[in-house]
Amino acid sequence: MKKPSNTRPGHPEGHAHEHAHDHACGPSCAHQPARSSGIYLISPSSAVRDPQTVELARERLAAEGFKTVVDRAALATHQRFAGTDKQRLAGLARAAAQKQPIVMATRGGYGLSRLLPHIDWKAMADSGKRFVGMSDFTAFNLALLAQTGAISYTGATAVRDFGGKRTDELTRALFGEIMRGELEILSFETSDADAVDARGVLWGGNLATLVSLLGTPYFPKVRGGILFIEDVSEHPYRIERMLAQLAQAGVLQKQKAIVLGTFTEYKLAEHDQGYDLPEVIKWLRREVKVPVITGLPYGHGNLKATLPIGQKVGIATERGLAHLVIDEHHH
Repeated sequence: MKKPSNTRPGHPEGHAHEHAHDHACGPSCAHQPARSSGIYLISPSSAVRDPQTVELARERLAAEGFKTVVDRAALATHQRFAGTDKQRLAGLARAAAQKQPIVMATRGGYGLSRLLPHIDWKAMADSGKRFVGMSDFTAFNLALLAQTGAISYTGATAVRDFGGKRTDELTRALFGEIMRGELEILSFETSDADAVDARGVLWGGNLATLVSLLGTPYFPKVRGGILFIEDVSEHPYRIERMLAQLAQAGVLQKQKAIVLGTFTEYKLAEHDQGYDLPEVIKWLRREVKVPVITGLPYGHGNLKATLPIGQKVGIATERGLAHLVIDEHHH
């Protein structure tokens, strides 16, 4: 795989670079005949706490060129959920049937896992929609891949990335570029990457949600893939325990690369005595002989790329940089 020779800085802090081409064929070209800019907003997981955040997200999405339609149950509330199970399932069914090409989750939280056996996965795949969400939405992304092989997206959500007081400019730009099929290469800085030059199916998402699907019909059986993971509020020992489960189940050894996004908002204890995430990564390398790459701009922080789950991509590293080739048509 040829490494890009001319990437342009995409963020003032230099954490990520984007290499885009106005006429690139995007990651869903195989099943999307045309690109348009309508987004249908749904809430398949936790309830939206403040409806004003959805309105602000709609304004910001409009500024990025996306018109939005809000599902009639997107602001519903039942216990901690965005409506009853029946309401949220109906919202997904409406999303697959309506005309907007992009279906975006307002937020994550919890709630999709209990819906998985009741979703019509063939209808979701046959709809041709570009489903996008993050965190709890990992359950939908991976189940769709496992059940149908269809591509979906993980990254930006409406409330978190477009509806807050402050939003990240590059996060918004990367979402727009991948939805429009313009993003060819995502290059990012890495201070800890093994040498790799490989191709495979890109898959992953939130680590805890991914592991919760292991042993179910909603866990994709990906061999020779590029697995990416992130998590929030999970102590490094919990991260290691989940990685150990994936390793002992034989999942990690079948991948061509393991790419680590951000692991944020955890607190160390005094008795950890130096045990932190870098120690987990050292353990991972000892335990699983698969290249590990850190620094992917993806997770529960402000900066995040929107990525295609189920798309065949390329990955390569060089000194201090990693390149995720989203559009292999040109590379």
